[in-house]
Amino acid sequence: MAQVSLVKCISNYRVSSVLNRDVTSLGKQNLFDPNPETCWNSEQGTPQHILVEFAPCVRIHSVCVQFQGGFAGKDTRLIDMDRKEEICALFPDDNNKVQVLELPKNEQGVARRRIKLQFATSTDFYGRIVVYSLDFKGSVADDVELPAKTTNDSCASDAVITIV
Repeated sequence: MAQVSLVKCISNYRVSSVLNRDVTSLGKQNLFDPNPETCWNSEQGTPQHILVEFAPCVRIHSVCVQFQGGFAGKDTRLIDMDRKEEICALFPDDNNKVQVLELPKNEQGVARRRIKLQFATSTDFYGRIVVYSLDFKGSVADDVELPAKTTNDSCASDAVITIV
């Protein structure tokens, strides 16, 4: 199946912090906008994270991220928040280029609804992270239907769920 941008499938997202609480100029909305001059800039301190929720469930094949050189994430982990387990470690470079970070093949077919991109440390001495763009490539998990909204919605099973 063709890999497409999953940004349109994002239903909600949060970040751990915003530098000087300047959400207008440096907030989370800049992660997915098409403007190459805007960015999310975290406050200092570690860890930092980006939490993303998808609707419908998706199968993520790669994470595409562009940091500001000198403010890149290190010790980066992708975490499945519904299963409460690490999907994989990611190893971005400390540069300004858009980087495509592929998930392991055995993780690419798993349907997911909530993920966290966690930066345990940063290349910045103070722990700040600056992200100019973020995208997820993959496919919609068409064979997984979510039940009506409950407190424990998840895509934990790749089986088709039908509501009776």
